[in-house]
Amino acid sequence: MQKFLKYEAKGGNQTAKININKRETGDFTYLDLSFKSENEIPEKLIIKLVVPATNALGVWSNFDRIHILRPDWSFTEINSRLASGMPIQQLLGFDGNNRMCVSVSDVDTPIKIRMGYCEETAEVICEVEFFALQTNKKCEYNATVRIDFRKIKYYDSIYDTVAWWENECGYKSAFVPESAKMPMDSLWYSLHQNLDYEKILAECKSSKALGLETVIIDDGWQTDDNNRGYAFCGDWEVCERKMRDMKKLVKEIHKIGMKVMLWYSVPFMGIHSKRFDEFKNMLLDESGDKETFFALDPRYKKVRDYLSSLYENAVKEWGLDGLKLDFIDSFVLKGKSLESDENRDFESLEDAIHALMAETKERLTKLNSDILIEFRQSYVGPSIRKYGNMLRVGDCPGDVLTNRSQAINLRFTSGKTAVHSDMIMWNKEDTAENAAQQFVNVLYTVPQVSVLIDELNAEHKKMLEFYIAFWKEHKDTLLNGNLTAENPESEYSIVRATLENSEVITAYTNSLVEIFKEKAVVVNGTVNEYLVIKGAKGYKGRVVNCLGEEASSFTVQSDLEEIKAPRAGIIYLNK
Repeated sequence: MQKFLKYEAKGGNQTAKININKRETGDFTYLDLSFKSENEIPEKLIIKLVVPATNALGVWSNFDRIHILRPDWSFTEINSRLASGMPIQQLLGFDGNNRMCVSVSDVDTPIKIRMGYCEETAEVICEVEFFALQTNKKCEYNATVRIDFRKIKYYDSIYDTVAWWENECGYKSAFVPESAKMPMDSLWYSLHQNLDYEKILAECKSSKALGLETVIIDDGWQTDDNNRGYAFCGDWEVCERKMRDMKKLVKEIHKIGMKVMLWYSVPFMGIHSKRFDEFKNMLLDESGDKETFFALDPRYKKVRDYLSSLYENAVKEWGLDGLKLDFIDSFVLKGKSLESDENRDFESLEDAIHALMAETKERLTKLNSDILIEFRQSYVGPSIRKYGNMLRVGDCPGDVLTNRSQAINLRFTSGKTAVHSDMIMWNKEDTAENAAQQFVNVLYTVPQVSVLIDELNAEHKKMLEFYIAFWKEHKDTLLNGNLTAENPESEYSIVRATLENSEVITAYTNSLVEIFKEKAVVVNGTVNEYLVIKGAKGYKGRVVNCLGEEASSFTVQSDLEEIKAPRAGIIYLNK
């Protein structure tokens, strides 16, 4: 592999002593950054890397759906800090391999990584910017930039980076109970804030019958206001008109056989909450929408105690099985919050978020060691995974492409943490095949469903029941198998999970599917009514449609054979 890596540092405090030590081990280059200063706020410090733009197809990062290599005057950029993102970006090769994967050992400090094509020199510029957002004062700082030049599959380099964070940088993830890996019914898209005691119970009975195991009660349980804002957040008292008695509701859902999770917007304090005046001097400046709600400042001990005790009391008093802790990425320093305040016991916002989440986790796991905690993009990095055991794709209602690509991105970077799809939904007038695509595109995550079961027509209901059962049958392979995904530049054309002698393969934009294992299940996620199967001569096969109804059975006659398969249908192959 030709590296031709050039690097330079620029920026930083004039009075600071900055040192960069370069180490090389095989096809890895490590740049160890260290500096010492007179206890001052660090200024932005950039390490610039330059490589020739050979075999340079695009850029992979955890939150980009479109993996293009932009010019260096319009970089492809990622933002990382404890409460959002992760410091990894990769230059993709035309051959599907890693060209250059850049990551940083420090996943808490605000860091940006950006790549771009330099038209003057036909080189790829990568800049790693430390202290991208203002932080607290520091006397010294150390971090390592890790650059992987190995010619290996792009996803193997990503997996290896995650292992480096976990094993060498010390970022261990939270325990994941089995219940975090079971399909769920989320009430957000199906009911929004229009929650109702009887509606919730009816939905739970119907969704449990289809195989959904947990219900997530979302925004609206705490307020009479249904205008979708957060002006009434902060008190977290049950809206009796909607919910009647939360403890009783949870008991009734438990009798149905489902677990119960409850939504909280962690940072938000609305101007109409009873507690607003009590906390109005402990808010982050320029946060929220700046008019009707703000984010609390966790650098105040009173804020952390209030929030963590809220969650503890809710789980204890209502018998909840888990919490959906939302909007953690809304803790951001701006404006007057950058100024010091002797009433805070933390200077660093990131350290305060750590303290809040650590206290919350300790309180909750004492009550229930299998407590479910859901986080949502963008707070899904190696450090925040210490506190949550479910990571969900960010909101993308009805958008199968985003749900698919972000689900795969999260699977690559989340280790053993349970990755969940964004809630799948569809228009009830659509075809069953189109509705099934919502499920087909998130097969390799734990599916969350957000449709009202009793309002589905017979075909939609049969489809959903079939796909939930299919997912459960192949769950071990889908979640625990070795996951690979080809062509990120095409939003993943073929995705495959392999476990021992079996594999589950989904064709999305490539109709040619190669078989490697004795037992293969091939899902048709393309727009075509056929798939071309390679390497399965002599295999016995059968095809079912998206309702689980058998369409055909056959023996594969040649090494390359076209098989008729309905859209969102499945081909089962056995040697």
